[in-house]
Amino acid sequence: QVQLAESGGKLVPAGGSLTLSCAVSGRTFTSSIIAWFRQAPGKEREFVGRIRWNNELDYYADNVKGRFTISRDSAKNTVYLQMNSLKTDDTGVYYCAASGNWGAHMAQQFDDWGRGTQVTVSS
Repeated sequence: QVQLAESGGKLVPAGGSLTLSCAVSGRTFTSSIIAWFRQAPGKEREFVGRIRWNNELDYYADNVKGRFTISRDSAKNTVYLQMNSLKTDDTGVYYCAASGNWGAHMAQQFDDWGRGTQVTVSS
C-alpha cells in the first residue's frame, strides 16, 4: 500500500494563497495517481485534482482549474497542492489519496488516504 500524510492546512483570508503538502511512501507509489480531495461540512467528498507521479501529468476539477496547481518533488517524495485566489467555498478538510488506476477521480477508486488537514477560508 501507499502511505500518505497531509500537512499545511490553516486559516487563510479569501483571495489569499496556501500550499498543502502530502508526504508519500510505499513500494507502489511511483506507479500511482496521487489525488487531492476535499470535504466541506455537510457535503460529500469532492475530487479536486490528481497527478501521475512518474510523469507529472495533472488534471483538475472545473471549479478549481486555473487557481490550483498540483506538483511533486521526487527528491522529497512529496506532492503539493498550491491554491491561489482562495474562496470561502474552498473551505474543507483536504485529503490526499493514492490509486493504481491512472484514470481515477472518484473517492471509491482510491484505497489509501491520509488523515486530512483543515483549510478554512475566511471572508
